[in-house]
Amino acid sequence: MNKYYKKALSISKELVANRRTLHNYAETGFDLPRTTTFVMKKLNEYGLSPFPVGKSGICCILGNQGKTILLRADMDALPMKENTGLDFAATNGNCHSCGHDCHTAMLLGAAKLLKQNEDKLKGTVKFMFQPAEELLAGANDMIAAGILKNPTVDAAMGMHIKVGYEKSDVGSITYAKGTALYSGDAVRITVKGKNAHGSTPEKGVDAINIAAHIVIALQEIISREIPCSQHSVVIIGKIQGGDTVNTLAGNAVIEASIRATTNENRAFLKKRIEEISKNVAVTFRGEAIVEFVYGIGPVYNDPALSKEIADYCREILASEKVREIPTACGTEDFTSIAECVPSVMINIGAGSIKDGHIYSMHNPKMTVNEKVLPLGTAIYAHCAAQYLENHVG
Repeated sequence: MNKYYKKALSISKELVANRRTLHNYAETGFDLPRTTTFVMKKLNEYGLSPFPVGKSGICCILGNQGKTILLRADMDALPMKENTGLDFAATNGNCHSCGHDCHTAMLLGAAKLLKQNEDKLKGTVKFMFQPAEELLAGANDMIAAGILKNPTVDAAMGMHIKVGYEKSDVGSITYAKGTALYSGDAVRITVKGKNAHGSTPEKGVDAINIAAHIVIALQEIISREIPCSQHSVVIIGKIQGGDTVNTLAGNAVIEASIRATTNENRAFLKKRIEEISKNVAVTFRGEAIVEFVYGIGPVYNDPALSKEIADYCREILASEKVREIPTACGTEDFTSIAECVPSVMINIGAGSIKDGHIYSMHNPKMTVNEKVLPLGTAIYAHCAAQYLENHVG
């Protein structure tokens, strides 16, 4: 058995306790006071010297001179009421239904194990505990605050649990070479018309009518302007408009999300959404204001690093349990790190449908198999140590 996996199994109770504490805290965005206090406390207990980075990120560094690999875990939860029935469930209206509690617990475990083995490391490990992944903002905040400098990061690795699929059982690893995840952007289209009484519609400009035509017109981008081989997504998730039943609406708001596999298609989608929305509005004597509220590009896994990390995972797991997969449609602000240094994001199984884990990420009923915690801890630690071993000088 791999030495890091053996050590991780020996601290399983501690890993579970840490995860359950973090799960119960379930804080969102950059506002993570209890979470960050707990993480700092644990890192200090393990003999490290953590320090704040950015608004609410945490970093610590160990090892020796040489190459530097960054290990990243996100800490934030989602603003939804938990419905798992667990005795350690969050009760504050938030919910760790994306598994960031697991990510943080596993990286804490890896920090403990690597600290115990620090004198044998052939380089430096930098630990990145990140806020606000769900806002697609935390990575950029920590990068702006210098997380990739002093020492300069040579490679980065992230991990995300996978739950509620046929092949997401504990003991499975999946990864993609090249584009791993789609880009993601939130779009707000404000339609401005003119109020009028229902008895005199000619005196108004119907913002709801304009919004309806915009929604229909936007569907043509995917069906007529993007090649079928370059899958992209435009989703209209919310429409609001009007005040009363017997008047023309003077204002309406459309909220949409877009996804693409390349930065070129992402830019094309944004350009066409703005053009179509504004031109449709003008056609009906109104105005459309298009805002891209937040967004992130696609996650790019460095092909060579992806293969290397996958091979290290196979030193812990059977070869067939580590599989390459196509690009997935999700989004992640790990993109920001991957745009700066060679990086890889892998998925680790934390419960499959056949094992009773029928709810996937972002579902308030999602549960995980906590046997994933020692495995994820070992993979973080082993991959970091092996990377440094094989990149001396």
